[in-house]
Amino acid sequence: SMCMMKVYEKIRFMRQKKGWSQEEMAEKLQMSVSGYANIERGTTDVQISRLEKISQVLDENLMELLSFGEKNIVFLNNDIANNNHFISISSSEQQIKFQLEQALSKIESQQKEIDYLKEIIELMKKKNA
Repeated sequence: SMCMMKVYEKIRFMRQKKGWSQEEMAEKLQMSVSGYANIERGTTDVQISRLEKISQVLDENLMELLSFGEKNIVFLNNDIANNNHFISISSSEQQIKFQLEQALSKIESQQKEIDYLKEIIELMKKKNA
């Protein structure tokens, strides 16, 4: 079934359904053939903007392309440092669990820091009152 396919497998399947070559697809996306081939191989992280373009070219719904299947794990990484949203289209469930746990512990430690700073502010207010 379609939803059991990985994102890059879906892209290849949809392209073949249209009878287009990888070269034609790369041209439509204004990218190199080798760059496009890497997407279909699942060896590269694909930016959301590029996935949007791919879904437009294929005349498919982006959400349909990204729909979660049992073996199709899509992890949206919101990298705050450079605000770079990308999807790792070859992540395993373990990797995702790990990435989510990392993100959570980062947030938790930031929360502790906030609470600590609030305490300091309260103490300073009392001192100056």
